[in-house]
Amino acid sequence: MLNEFKAFIAQGNVLDLAVGIIIGAAFGKITTSLVEDIINPVLGLIIGGIDFSQLKIVLKEAIGTTPEVAIRYGNFINVLIQFLIIAFVIFLIVKAANRARMSSSMAPKE
Repeated sequence: MLNEFKAFIAQGNVLDLAVGIIIGAAFGKITTSLVEDIINPVLGLIIGGIDFSQLKIVLKEAIGTTPEVAIRYGNFINVLIQFLIIAFVIFLIVKAANRARMSSSMAPKE
């Protein structure tokens, strides 16, 4: 069983997946910073100084030590912008990979 596990881990697909997950996690942090630190302040300034992270609908005010109950739609807007950026970058990567695959399949064979 240990030898099978070693063979499984040594396969290229598993290593590629691990690298992809690590790069994806780092890219997610970069995208979060891009949205929260660069895009949202500019958008907020353009539309009147709004801080997206503070946008919410309070359903019940905080009472004593009980926290408020609120729908934090500003956070949802942040996550939505992050998703759109990541989806667009993945689209560009897939498009480039498909183009490279097509050009290599059309290349004259020796």
